[in-house]
Amino acid sequence: METSRRRLLLALAGTAGAAVAGPAFAQGTAFPTRPIKIVVPFTPGSGSDNSARYFGDQLAAQLGQAVVVENKPGANGIIALQQVKNAPADGYMLLLASNSPMAVNPLTIKDLGYDSVKDYKPVSGLTRGMNVVVVSNDSPFASIEALLAASKSKSLTVGTYSAGYQLAAAWLANVAGGDFTNVPYKGQAPIMTDVIGNQLDFALVDLGGAMPLIKGGKLRPLAVSGEARNPDLPNVPTIREKGFNEYVQYSWVSFYVRSQTPDDITAKLAEALQKTLATEDARAFVRKSGAELMPYPPEKMQRFHLEEIARFRKIAAIANIKPE
Repeated sequence: METSRRRLLLALAGTAGAAVAGPAFAQGTAFPTRPIKIVVPFTPGSGSDNSARYFGDQLAAQLGQAVVVENKPGANGIIALQQVKNAPADGYMLLLASNSPMAVNPLTIKDLGYDSVKDYKPVSGLTRGMNVVVVSNDSPFASIEALLAASKSKSLTVGTYSAGYQLAAAWLANVAGGDFTNVPYKGQAPIMTDVIGNQLDFALVDLGGAMPLIKGGKLRPLAVSGEARNPDLPNVPTIREKGFNEYVQYSWVSFYVRSQTPDDITAKLAEALQKTLATEDARAFVRKSGAELMPYPPEKMQRFHLEEIARFRKIAAIANIKPE
């Protein structure tokens, strides 16, 4: 009798435990049950936006739910980051973030309104790409040497669309002993229009976003910011080979969610993205833009994020850039 009663109590306890654990498990494994939104801090046409749309489509195929991209440009990415920070931490809103809002803004903008380390956590690194200095086809500057020499006698206007590119331009002016006047934009597409129309002396932008116009003969590339020349532009020199050995700059993009997002949901998103990043289709996508994959899982992306903050802190000191 006592044994039967004990078995009954154990059975009831197990049923109760399953009732408690069941919904939590079901909730985690059921994700997603509705469309996911990706918020992009830049206008359509930039390399970051292209990455958001490509990887958003791949994520939709992996998870079986629609993924929509919403562009929220302005205020150096702050508008987009605030939107994600204020959204529910349920995995249904992702941030497509770059080095600018995550590693540069904290060093250059006072009263930012968000903490890039504490308020968000990485889901997956995606890509990194060189910057490129471009001018119009009828620009008087036929080489990077000519442009930098001219900047020593007069200030040249440079178009940028984020704090990261602005800092990279200030760094270049500093090491070259020249002077640039930064003209900020909300995205790369309008910069390209103004360079082609000779409204700017030059631009320092994402190579991936500029590559179609370069290959189409509408822009003249003067130099890239990589460690070595880009294989698709073998005749375009790196900035470092022109005597500026320390000048190496890549722009990167990664998916983030709010830091309070449940670990199981974050893991499901990360797993889907890692599968995508391992495909030949993903490698073909980055080859078209002249970029490269950066398939960092959450823990590695978090370490890299912190390293980038430290790196940009040194660059800001060299370029004498202080928070404003």
